[in-house]
Amino acid sequence: MNKEKITRLGPVGSTANLARMLLSCTAVGLIAGGGAALLLVMLQAGTSLGLGFLANYFPGTAGNESVPPYLIFGSLFAGPEIVRWMLLILPALGGLASGIITFTFAPEAEGHGTDAAIVAYHFRDGAIRKRVPIIKAISSTLTIGSGGSGGREGPIAQIGAGFGSVLGQWLGVPPAERRILMAAGLAAGIGAIFHAPLAGALFAAEVLYRDPDFEHEVLVPSFISSIVAYSTFGGVFGFEPLFRAPPFTFDSVAQLLPYLFLTGVLTVAAMLFVTAFYAVRDLTFKRASRIPNHIKPAIGGLIVGLIGYFLPEALGTGYGVVQSCLDGNVIALPTASVLGTMLPANWGPTYVTVTVLGLIAISKIATTSFTIGTGGSGGVFGPAIVIGGALGGMTGIICQHLFPSLNIQPGAFALVGMAGFFAGAANTPVSTIIMVNEMSGSYRLLIPSMLVCILCYILCRRFTLYREQLPSRLHAPSKIGSMANAVLRYVTVGDILERRGELAPVLLRDEMSFPDVLDRYATSAQDCFPVVDKEGKLTGVIDGRDIRSIIHLGTVPELIIAHDIVRPAITVTPGDSLLAALNSLMRSNLSELVVIQPDEDDKIVGTLGQPDIVAAYNRQLRT
Repeated sequence: MNKEKITRLGPVGSTANLARMLLSCTAVGLIAGGGAALLLVMLQAGTSLGLGFLANYFPGTAGNESVPPYLIFGSLFAGPEIVRWMLLILPALGGLASGIITFTFAPEAEGHGTDAAIVAYHFRDGAIRKRVPIIKAISSTLTIGSGGSGGREGPIAQIGAGFGSVLGQWLGVPPAERRILMAAGLAAGIGAIFHAPLAGALFAAEVLYRDPDFEHEVLVPSFISSIVAYSTFGGVFGFEPLFRAPPFTFDSVAQLLPYLFLTGVLTVAAMLFVTAFYAVRDLTFKRASRIPNHIKPAIGGLIVGLIGYFLPEALGTGYGVVQSCLDGNVIALPTASVLGTMLPANWGPTYVTVTVLGLIAISKIATTSFTIGTGGSGGVFGPAIVIGGALGGMTGIICQHLFPSLNIQPGAFALVGMAGFFAGAANTPVSTIIMVNEMSGSYRLLIPSMLVCILCYILCRRFTLYREQLPSRLHAPSKIGSMANAVLRYVTVGDILERRGELAPVLLRDEMSFPDVLDRYATSAQDCFPVVDKEGKLTGVIDGRDIRSIIHLGTVPELIIAHDIVRPAITVTPGDSLLAALNSLMRSNLSELVVIQPDEDDKIVGTLGQPDIVAAYNRQLRT
């Protein structure tokens, strides 16, 4: 019998490839961890030189992150007063320098950088130019050091991703592996600089999509690179959490009620932040297209400086504001002391604190929008946690007065606010829950954090700071081939036959005359006919194309029988996957395959063509 059995192909693993990936991720972690340490030093030096030396303004830092003495340059001016006219012009000067460098040498390094990394992952096979990490580090230092409102997440995300991409290009690995190394570099940078190795790995897998979807291929490599990067970074700066948090508690279900109130505040603010950010960005790069990109960050810097003149806390990273919220010491901020003298005498510290935190949140939305939205270089995660922390602290104080019996801690609300605000604004609820808890070293508020983050994420689904996020893995160009394979592996030949119902295939006898073959062909929907001998055994198939070629001769040859035009049959069984069947069909040059039941003496149960496979694939995508 002339027939060919198909063979299934399983996944092939390579110990050498696995070892290479482990070593590559380790190397990415080492480089990204060192890069994170260098970036932190550059940002501290830039802030100390810009805001400190030139404006006599030394913003607070996160509780466990002090500035080394050799990076403190003193002040150009005597006395304790902030030189506010310098705050007015510094962001513009820093924006101008950053814009010239960025748009001259690496325009893709403008903005917050995470979107650029997402685009490189999905659409450029993980390829990032070698100069990008260097330009990003310099331009971010100039932007943030001069008072621009930006964070470290965007710069280190693009820097770490760039390191991973460059290593992949240097090793000459396939595009799929280069994408993984790029994501591992992103995870390593985030995990190191925010003292959050677990969240860094999860963030790299989660930030790529808007829906609750993860890039599971990058998880294990990201864990490895993040561990190595955090260890490298911690060896220099220590392993304490970024923020110093008191022992907050959650000991009553009733406390969830005011947290629901916090959710509403954060949701409205997150929508406002995203809307304002992209309104400024669209105005800058679409409507003001005639203005050279090189000077747009300087224009944004002028507006930032104007806000910073009245509210210095809206400048820079703002981590000192978060630490003050956690410590319950907002009244010590510079604006609080000035505002206390301006407000009515009967307004005590509580009213001053609430007012200051509200002003900081609103102004931080504005300064971040005009810093990053106009092309300045810096992340949006840092400003987001400052906004969320300020709103959380403000709401906590209000709820403390509204619900005096619930033992509410405003600092706890600040911590949960940090997580909820960014989860809603960035569509990354899982990694954000973990990240904020790692950054504070406190998991006691995990339940309210989970509640607030998930609700903010659901309510803010239409808004995101990362416009380049794809809806889900189904929309990723790099996943189309693998997803098609997965669907075709899942569906079997038997599933198609079962959907058709009990429709017996048309069989031809090998001694059947050609006119009879032609009659069967004309009255059947089949395009390929199994041919059997007198005992009902399969001897081959007659393809519809062969029948049509004979008809084109002009006369129907009476002497030709089915046996004369038979071809070898390619068979599959009901248990075979559609992927295996499609591979066999492509190799056979036949219109259809013959489906047999091997446990019933190779009983012929049907035929299978490419239209059947395509229809089954489309049905699976719709379900």
